Amino acid sequence: MIKYQSYLSLMKMSKNIVITGVSTGLGYGATKELLKRGWRVFGSVRKIEDANRLRGELGENFVPLVFDVTDNAAILLAAEEVKQKLNGEGLDALVNNSGISVTGPLQYIPIADLRKNFEVNVFGLVQVTQAFLPLLGAVPEYSLTPGRILNISSVNGKIAPPYMAPYTGTKHAVEGISQCLRRELLLFGIKVIIIGPGAVQTPIWDKGSLDLYKNTPYIASLARFFKLFVTLGKQGMPLDEFSRRLADIIESRRPRTRYAIVQGVFTNWFLPRVIPARMLDYFVRKRM
Repeated sequence: MIKYQSYLSLMKMSKNIVITGVSTGLGYGATKELLKRGWRVFGSVRKIEDANRLRGELGENFVPLVFDVTDNAAILLAAEEVKQKLNGEGLDALVNNSGISVTGPLQYIPIADLRKNFEVNVFGLVQVTQAFLPLLGAVPEYSLTPGRILNISSVNGKIAPPYMAPYTGTKHAVEGISQCLRRELLLFGIKVIIIGPGAVQTPIWDKGSLDLYKNTPYIASLARFFKLFVTLGKQGMPLDEFSRRLADIIESRRPRTRYAIVQGVFTNWFLPRVIPARMLDYFVRKRM
């Protein structure tokens, strides 16, 4: 039984996609999978060195776009570049993947770091979406098949662990913005899909430092949390599996509005959302 039926073959779509943040991690994995399936991928990176590396590695169907999602002028230039390269074809999908994670006890997180997390994960996502919406079909009398938008949220878009308030706050914002945007874009037939990954095996688990908080009352608890967090992350879903599942959703004829791509769905997704909040607090406290 086929789990997903490709809407591309039914609608004769051109298989052009923009993905932000493709130098490593989820964006890189998705890019490789979609290239295997015959897509032309326009992938954003922040450094020209990454653009050159990926162009050589991934081949002619990969088109690097060099911009930071916080730089609106550079985003608009990239959108114009994509428009020129499409040469009358449609943009079939946009994947808003770029993101960073600021972690630590909220009591001590510098406001500048909190603001940066929102600038990248929320305002950057909105700026990119605004720039590429006309190419997806958000214009009057669009003659091609409307595209779709996939916003990468997280399990933390619905669940709130300690020491991840900035990141969790941004993902809750992405969830709400995506819901509103989906209903607004009904006018143009553009679908908006939320993707909520759990832990995926990527280099992100090798990043991060506790030095900023070593003289705070939280340091012992924080160290235990991050040891557990990193262990669970490195045991997460293989990147290839996540990439295949994401590509299936991109090519699905009738996608759902939200997907949780999570290993151990009952323990890591269902249970934390249905047990009473105070009970969950109790278990968190015991682990911390």
